[in-house]
Amino acid sequence: MSDGVHAVITAADWGLLALHFLSLSLLAIGGAITTAPEMHRYMVNEHHWLTDAEFTSSIALAQAAPGPNVLFIAVLGWNFGLNAATPAAAWWMQWLWGLGGVAVSMVGILVPSTTLTFAASRWAHKNSELRAVRAFKLGMAPVVVALLVATGYLMTLGHGAPWEQWRLGLLTIVAAIVVWRTRIHLLWLLAGGAILGWLGWV
Repeated sequence: MSDGVHAVITAADWGLLALHFLSLSLLAIGGAITTAPEMHRYMVNEHHWLTDAEFTSSIALAQAAPGPNVLFIAVLGWNFGLNAATPAAAWWMQWLWGLGGVAVSMVGILVPSTTLTFAASRWAHKNSELRAVRAFKLGMAPVVVALLVATGYLMTLGHGAPWEQWRLGLLTIVAAIVVWRTRIHLLWLLAGGAILGWLGWV
């Protein structure tokens, strides 16, 4: 876990961030959110570019906002850029640093996966009857579920030990069952979670 102290971000760190996101882009099976545990390890635990609170808040904010799932990458990049700027810099300079972080992180996470997806989907469409293609599609389902569970567990760590947050865990289980067994729109669940958080119940 991060100690809440930022490391000094150098020019080399920008290159490291770009390279890490480029590599994670090719491992984002099931979407970019499945790579969140590795991003947390690299950005928070190893390099201390972000704190635990900044990391989990970035994901929570991006997931609550309308838009694509990958939006949380932009928020992580924004916070990285803000932390790279000197605290005494003018507000517009901090914005420029933040936008630089957004650009580096989004280009890194999107370009390799988009290129690979385009090429692979064209090939798979032409060869959809091959046993290997069908096996790959079936085999990826449990991998994606496991990565999403790992991401959910990581998000709970930002709120203390899991056994101390039993109400949050119970709400997560109930929400998962409701999504699985009913046709209730996800926006109703988000609204319910927001109300429970506002009331201080979770």
